[in-house]
Amino acid sequence: MAVPTIEPVIGGRSATSSDRSPLIDVFGQELADVGVLPRLGVQAAVDQLRRAADGQRAEPAIFVRAARLFADAELDGQSVEQYVSQVVRGTGLPSATVRRAIADMVAELEALPRITESELPAPVAERGHHTRWVPAGGVFAAIMASNHPLPHSTWVQALFVGYSVAVRPGSRDPFTPRRLVSALLAAGLPADKVALLPCTQAVGSFLLRSVDRGIIYGNDAAVRDWRDRRQVTTRGPGRSRALLDCPLTEPILDHLVTSASYDGGTRCTNLSAVLTSGPVAETADRLAARLAQLPVRPAMDPAAQLLVLGRDRADAMNRLIAKLGTELGDHSTPHYDGGFLVDLGDGSFLPRPMVLSAERADHPAVGMELGFPFVVVAPWTEPDGVRPLSPALVLNLLTDNDDIRERAIADPGIRKITCGTASPWDLIPGIPHDGNYSQFLLEPKGIVAA
Repeated sequence: MAVPTIEPVIGGRSATSSDRSPLIDVFGQELADVGVLPRLGVQAAVDQLRRAADGQRAEPAIFVRAARLFADAELDGQSVEQYVSQVVRGTGLPSATVRRAIADMVAELEALPRITESELPAPVAERGHHTRWVPAGGVFAAIMASNHPLPHSTWVQALFVGYSVAVRPGSRDPFTPRRLVSALLAAGLPADKVALLPCTQAVGSFLLRSVDRGIIYGNDAAVRDWRDRRQVTTRGPGRSRALLDCPLTEPILDHLVTSASYDGGTRCTNLSAVLTSGPVAETADRLAARLAQLPVRPAMDPAAQLLVLGRDRADAMNRLIAKLGTELGDHSTPHYDGGFLVDLGDGSFLPRPMVLSAERADHPAVGMELGFPFVVVAPWTEPDGVRPLSPALVLNLLTDNDDIRERAIADPGIRKITCGTASPWDLIPGIPHDGNYSQFLLEPKGIVAA
């Protein structure tokens, strides 16, 4: 059977590239042949997007139609089931996670008008005076990762508010942006509004420097150079944490297990550290015992709940966990007969959940994020304050301490706070997740009539 190809998409058409990159799946087999654009090709695509950029919003109905096509239609000869299979094979995500992401993507695309407007100030109610929120540039670039499909909604929102958009897909999941681009074009989006530009990391950096606004996803190394650039918003490791300053009851333990393991632990909002005023070892033991009960299943199994890895990534993960095990208390390995890494016999490997404990809250491993259920438990006392709780994309406060809550709200390194057993990813339009994204995309322009 021929390996499917993924080509750049420019001006609504596939643009065959002579530079090729094989995408190897978690089983060690070639999954796709990806056409990779050189720097000159990316520059030409950006120039074409810029010539056509007019700042005008497409009809909201286009995005509703695109959402439904993305979820249900055959696009580019690919069914939804084939799309799910490709993402699972490329990323190792559980198939249930990919299917949830499809449903969540539909909900986000259909809610784009509400999401955008809810993040903007109420209009001035003064006759003859009003504010128009307009794109802060003509061309937007998205440098994507492959940990989860749902972040791709961020560049679709840029399209919605009037940008022309260039997307550099993640190396393991070019399938999600390719399908989204096809759905948008089929739904009636003008062809010169969006481009799919697979390219190297270096060329991706060039792309991001060539546009007016952009977003980049990745680890610390990927986002470090962009954090202080006003025209780029970064989405790096979440380092989401919980403060456990109350008894560890069964309902709270259930909540912590779900927070750490939902979607295979691949979200930036998944719990990666627990700071506790209670006994550290006991907390870590109970959390490890519960996470160890999650089933070990191959990637394509509908009952799979955990991420699987290809051999190279698995070997690197195994070395890292072995090193951490010499520095921290290991509460998970005693539950696993053959170690934390499971050879599934099909070329892929499953990292089982890992709970470690540190003797101090400022240990470098506290807040480390590894892309599967991985949690470090460390001690916390009230005099420590919020210092060990930051930085965090989400801080879950399991405490009645109002002073700590207020101090956490004031801490600029804590982006979002959940209280009690609210899910870390729980969100409604208008409540910031990681700052105000609509106001990053747009800028206000005053209009006064005589």
